[in-house]
Amino acid sequence: MHVLLIEDDALVASGIRTGLMTFDFVVDHVSTMADARQAMQTVASDVVILDRGLPDGDGMSLLEEWRTAGVATPILILTARDAVRDRVDGLQGGADDYLVKPFDLDELVARLRALLRRAAGRSSAMIQHGSLTLDPRAREISVDGYQVPLSRRELVLLETFLQAPRSVLSANQLKDSLYGMSDDVESNALNVHIHHLRRKLGAGVIETVRGLGYRLGKPEAICLPGSVPKGQL
Repeated sequence: MHVLLIEDDALVASGIRTGLMTFDFVVDHVSTMADARQAMQTVASDVVILDRGLPDGDGMSLLEEWRTAGVATPILILTARDAVRDRVDGLQGGADDYLVKPFDLDELVARLRALLRRAAGRSSAMIQHGSLTLDPRAREISVDGYQVPLSRRELVLLETFLQAPRSVLSANQLKDSLYGMSDDVESNALNVHIHHLRRKLGAGVIETVRGLGYRLGKPEAICLPGSVPKGQL
């Protein structure tokens, strides 16, 4: 999942970025409102972490600007301003959550996952797709109770599809979920990851939509190597 972090304190930003990456989040960091506007137009972020005290203005004005423009991306305000009035203003101004510094990394991760879960319309932390189960906390995938080993990027890619099971996702959207803006990405990297998922979970786990991108396959298409998809029994 891609996180856009808007934070002007370089030390704080470095700690957040490093911490979130250990939980398989892809994090791009900017430190000003101007750079945040550019990043929002450039990268398909799944969630935004927004500081209020930025060098070129109050993050609240950026939040209100985005909400007025119809930007629906979940936004968590992360700030040292802890007054009740500040929290109320943040939430009423369009924030989906509000966390006060200093904070615990585990709580930040839990709040981000809750925002992603609500955005996907799910009530449970576990993600189910037919016989496949993804445990976001343990970072584990299983099919019919058998654990399937995936690389970090394979797991992130699969989770991206599971978060939007009925959507066609473009190649650029999928790349944004896997790589940051500064990453050097090989031209065939996405195809390689999709190939590996199909080899491990069945050829139909990811469908190609010609000219548009990819989407998650039907639940019955999930199968482990050596087994037969349910629809072919």
